[in-house]
Amino acid sequence: MNRTVELRNHLRELHNFRLRLVISAGFVLVLLLLLFSRFYYLQVIQREHYHTLAEANRISIAPIVPNRGLIFDRNGEVLAHNYSAYTLEIVPSKVDNLETLINELSTVIDIAPRDRKRFKKLMEESKRFESLPIRTRLSDVEVARFAANRYRFPGVEIKARLFRQYPKGESASHVVGYIGRINDKDLEQLEVNGDLSNYRGSQSMGKIGIEQSYETELHGITGFEEMETDAAGRVIRVISRTPPVSGNNLMLSLDAKLQEVAEKAFGDRRGALVAIEPSSGDILAFVSKPGFDPNLFVDGIDSENWDLLNNSIDRPLNNRALRGMYPPGSTFKPFMALAGLELKKRWPQQAINDSGYFSLPGSTHRFRDWKAGGHGIVDLHKSLVVSCDTYYYGLANDLGIDNIFSFTSQFGLGKKTGIDIEGEVAGLLPSQEWKMKRHKQKWYAGDTISVGIGQGYNLATPLQLAFATAILAGNGTAYRPHLVKKVLDNNNEVLREIVTQPLYTLNLNAANLATVRNALIDVTRAGGTAAVAGAGAAYTFAGKTGTSQVVGMKQGEKYVENKIQERHRDHALFVAYAPAETPKIALSVLVENGGHGGSTAAPIARLVMDYFLLGKLPEESAAKAVDQSGDEEEETPAELHTHD
Repeated sequence: MNRTVELRNHLRELHNFRLRLVISAGFVLVLLLLLFSRFYYLQVIQREHYHTLAEANRISIAPIVPNRGLIFDRNGEVLAHNYSAYTLEIVPSKVDNLETLINELSTVIDIAPRDRKRFKKLMEESKRFESLPIRTRLSDVEVARFAANRYRFPGVEIKARLFRQYPKGESASHVVGYIGRINDKDLEQLEVNGDLSNYRGSQSMGKIGIEQSYETELHGITGFEEMETDAAGRVIRVISRTPPVSGNNLMLSLDAKLQEVAEKAFGDRRGALVAIEPSSGDILAFVSKPGFDPNLFVDGIDSENWDLLNNSIDRPLNNRALRGMYPPGSTFKPFMALAGLELKKRWPQQAINDSGYFSLPGSTHRFRDWKAGGHGIVDLHKSLVVSCDTYYYGLANDLGIDNIFSFTSQFGLGKKTGIDIEGEVAGLLPSQEWKMKRHKQKWYAGDTISVGIGQGYNLATPLQLAFATAILAGNGTAYRPHLVKKVLDNNNEVLREIVTQPLYTLNLNAANLATVRNALIDVTRAGGTAAVAGAGAAYTFAGKTGTSQVVGMKQGEKYVENKIQERHRDHALFVAYAPAETPKIALSVLVENGGHGGSTAAPIARLVMDYFLLGKLPEESAAKAVDQSGDEEEETPAELHTHD
C-alpha cells in the first residue's frame, strides 16, 4: 500500500510564529499604552480632583455661625440680644425608629408633649439629614445625664447654640419682629440672592419687622473650621480656622419707654399708634395692639400657641399700624380745609349756614351732619373746631374728586410712605380712574361727598395719618419715616448714621397753613371736639378727632352705641402734634370700635405727649379714657359707610 508523506515547511511555520508574536506584542503594547494613558489621566490630568476627594475623606469643613447683631432703642436699651444654651438634637436619617428613640430619650431627658409637637412640625419643614432640636435650653444636670448615656442613642447629640431673646416681650413686637427657622422658601430666596453659602450652619433668619428688613446687617459672615478626621469621623486636629464676623448692631429711633407708655395707655383695646418726629422722620413709637411675644417663635412655635395667635379674633399678628386700612373720618378734614384755601375754593371768613344736612343740586337725598340741627353759621375755623360735616360736604362738591386726589396725595395719603420695614400697604385715596379700573363704574357726585369727610372709599393706615400730620406740623416738609437710626459694629462704634434729608417740601401759602393750624389748636380747647384731652395741658398742642363707621346704617337711623355689637361700633381716631408752635412729635391714634375720637383716642395721645414732652408717667387709671359730659363729641353720619 503506497503512503504519501508530507514534509514540514519549517520556514513557513517560523514565519507564522513570528507573525503571531508580532501581533500579540502589538496587542500587549496597545494595552500598555491604554493603561499608561489612563494612569496619566488619573495621576496628572485629574490629580487635583482625586486629591480633593482623598482629602475630603480625612478633612471636613464645619461652618461657624456668627453672632447675630443686637437691636437697641434710641437710648441704648436692648430690644433683641443673644445667649448661649445647650440643645438636644436628632438627625432623623441616622435613626431607624424615631418614635422608639424619642420614647427612650424621654427616660433620660424630660421631653414634653409640646416638644414632640414642635419637633414633628420641624420634621415637616426640614430635610431628614438635618440636625433638628427636640429640646432646647438644657440644664447642666441634663447635659451630664445624657453624656453618660450617649452610647445608647446613635443620631442624637448635644450642641451649644446661640438663641435670640426679646427682653421686652410683646412690647414693640411688630417693629422688632422675630427670627424663625429657615424654610425651603427662605433657601430659594437665599440662593437667588447669592447668599446661600453664608447661611451654612445657620438655623434661623429674620421673618418680620427689623429682624427681616435688616437681615443682611444683623446676620454677619459665617466662618469655618478645617478639621482632620479619622475613619470613624472623629476629629484628630484643627487644620485651620476662619473666624466668623458678627452681625452689625442696630440703634432704632424708637423710644422703648415711650412705646411702653403708649401700649399701656391702650389697656385692653385694639388699635394702633404711630408717633413721628416731624423734623427728621424718626419713628418714636409704633404700636399695634394686641401684640404677641416674639420669643415664642425663636425655637419654632408650637402648634397650640400658633393656633391661639393665628385664629384669634383679635388678630394679634396683624400689624395694624402698617397694614390696617381704616376710613380716616374727620382726621381728613384739615387736609380738605387746606385744599379749599390753596385752590381758592374757600377763604377763611367765608361761612355757611349749617342746618344739619347737605343736598346736591337737583337731589332730595340728604347728607346729614353728625349734629342734628346743624352748627349754625360756620366758617373754616369753626368747621374744624366743631368738625362740621356739612361744611365739608359742600367743599368736597366744589373741589371735585380730581382736585381732592391730587392735593391730598401730596401728604402721602393713598401711597406707601417707604418706611424701612416690609409689609406696608398703600391705603386707598380714590379717584375717577381708580373706580373705573376697580369697579368698572363711573364716578358719581355722591361718591365725592363721602370722601370729603374721610368716609366712602377713603382708607388710610395709622402710619399714613401720622406721616401726613408730620408734614402739616413741619409746614409742608416731608421726611421719610424710618425706624433704624444708626448701624453699629459689635463694639457699638457707629458705622453708618441714617441721614435725614427732606423728601420734598410743599409750596404752601403760609397764611393758609396758619389758618388751619390755629383751628387745630382750638380743637383741643373749650368748645373743641378734643377739649377733654386738652384740659390742663402744660403745653399747647394741635389735633383733630375722627370717628369712622364700621357698618352701614339706613338714612335717618339713629346710631346708639350700647345697642350695637362691640365689633360693629365706630372706630375712634385722633391726629395731633406738639408743641403747636415748634412741633417735636406728631402722632396718629386709632382705637378699633372705640366710639368717639375725642373721648377714646385723644386721651391716649395726651398721655403719650405728656411723657414725651414732660417726662410725666401716666397713672394706672389714666389708661382708661372716660367720656366726660359737657363737651361735644362728633359722630359719623349714620348713612355713610365704609368700603373695604
